[in-house]
Amino acid sequence: QVQLVESGGGLVQPGGSLRLSCVASGFTFSSTGMNWYRQAPGKEREFVASIFSRGDRRNYADSVKGRFTISRDNAKNTMSLQMNSLKSEDTGRYFCHFQLDATDYWGQGTQVIVSS
Repeated sequence: QVQLVESGGGLVQPGGSLRLSCVASGFTFSSTGMNWYRQAPGKEREFVASIFSRGDRRNYADSVKGRFTISRDNAKNTMSLQMNSLKSEDTGRYFCHFQLDATDYWGQGTQVIVSS
């Protein structure tokens, strides 16, 4: 079955960096566009970044442009999110996501806390 497993979250000081990973299985990863979303406490889940199946096109939320970089390795069924210059407002649970045949698939998420 479909599995998305995120890792790499943690506690980091403002201005620091983290790299999140998402390992995918149970579907044709190399043919699937992928996304990162996040959810802060008490807020709705929001889009962070997306990457086309071949990695040739990427999109970012305005709030993370220039600081975050999404990437993928289709040979390893892995997607990553490099997060630099982290701010307190980046705190939240980060989720790996894709949609196939109108069905949304989510990982369990990985927690990111940006605090001094």
